[in-house]
Amino acid sequence: MHHLLFFVLVFSTFGCKKTPDDDPIIPPPPPVLPVGVWTTSGDGLSLLSGKTIDFAKAKDERFPVLQVDLTQEFQPVEGFGYTLTGGSAMLLHQMGATERAALLQEFFGKNDNSIGVSYLRVSIGASDLDPVVFSYCDLPAGQTDPDLLHFNLSRDTLFLIPILKEILAINPGIKIMGSPWSPPVWMKSNGSSIGGNLKPQFYGTYAQYFVKYIQAYGALGIEIDAVTPQNEPQHGGNNPSMVMSAAQQADFIKNHLGPAFQAAGISTKIIIWDHNCDDPGYPIEILNDTAAKPFVHGTAFHMYAGDAGALSTVHNAHPDKALYFTEQWTGSGGSFDGDLKWHIKNIIIGTMRNWSRVALEWNLANDPSFGPHTPGGCTQCKGAVTINGSTATKNVSFYIIGQVSKFVSPGSVRLGSTVSSLLPNVAFKRPDGKIVLVVLNEGASIQSFNINAGEKWITASLTGGTVGTFVW
Repeated sequence: MHHLLFFVLVFSTFGCKKTPDDDPIIPPPPPVLPVGVWTTSGDGLSLLSGKTIDFAKAKDERFPVLQVDLTQEFQPVEGFGYTLTGGSAMLLHQMGATERAALLQEFFGKNDNSIGVSYLRVSIGASDLDPVVFSYCDLPAGQTDPDLLHFNLSRDTLFLIPILKEILAINPGIKIMGSPWSPPVWMKSNGSSIGGNLKPQFYGTYAQYFVKYIQAYGALGIEIDAVTPQNEPQHGGNNPSMVMSAAQQADFIKNHLGPAFQAAGISTKIIIWDHNCDDPGYPIEILNDTAAKPFVHGTAFHMYAGDAGALSTVHNAHPDKALYFTEQWTGSGGSFDGDLKWHIKNIIIGTMRNWSRVALEWNLANDPSFGPHTPGGCTQCKGAVTINGSTATKNVSFYIIGQVSKFVSPGSVRLGSTVSSLLPNVAFKRPDGKIVLVVLNEGASIQSFNINAGEKWITASLTGGTVGTFVW
């Protein structure tokens, strides 16, 4: 009996043993080639689609050359992203926790499925993409509070702050800029959230309002890296809004805001203008004021009028000051292909080639009816995602920012590259030494081209209306 058992065990152990020839043939993994290429096409068939290619042995004489000058360095990069409006934060907050966590990872994470957003703008008080108008010191009509005894973070505590804390848990290094649409209405000449000016007797009070804002956020572990004194200071028709001339902004900064930050030991940067590219004279007037200039870190722009050349105009006048691009919307009436081409050409490539350290699209999220917004606020602003309950659908600005934020990390520096009307482009060197080139084929047909950087050559092609990001 024992012999039989032994035979069975031996047979079962050795008699059916596989030979090497019986193993399935496992193909080797495909080679990882040295150049990564990610594309988004105007027809939507390619959406941040990635592949790898090899270096070319030499220049292909049939095609134009995009030269990247590794020795020519320009401005540092601080980041790319969006304005996290109060409405965007509300929609995110109302999602299911699991769906929200996944979506925030897609925006702010560092993994393969994320676009690595590295910079956010938020409103100080309400923007027009909040469901209601509010400030941090709202009072009954006729009352004032010059000592800001009633200051509180108001509706920010409901949605914005909780969402910012979730974002900071994913990316603790993200930079945040704060911009006010309006101060409390009791500080204003017309007593309204729309238009009007800051009353001179409240300049000092309003400076302390900024101090309290930065300190209150800091106490919650949220660092405000920069502020602008006023969003769109020459547009008084929005709700909320306020008008502030260059002379008024210079007065506010040199006599009130700058000294208040200094006295409170606040290092938050003061960035002026925060309005369109059609009036570089406004920030230059402030920077020409020798008492205001030392308090100013830089100038911010939007591009609802003018072009990116305005940034270089200010840079040339005051090359010691930084430049920022802080807002551009995509609207409900736009097309994916048209918006992709225009924003990549003007907002990403254009502003970066004109000294900007950031490029921000407008709102991060909207609901299916392009809300929420204040009475009289924007009714057509399309977010990077449309949120319907717990479902998020990506829109064009997700890919506009993703084509650069995913690959160009803070601390990168812009490099010189060929100016090309056929293939607009911008190049960067990352802190890890890798080179990134963003190229747009603005034409309708496929375009092949060479990329040259040092001794390395790349031969590539992009279909019409496609943006490609090359990393090596």
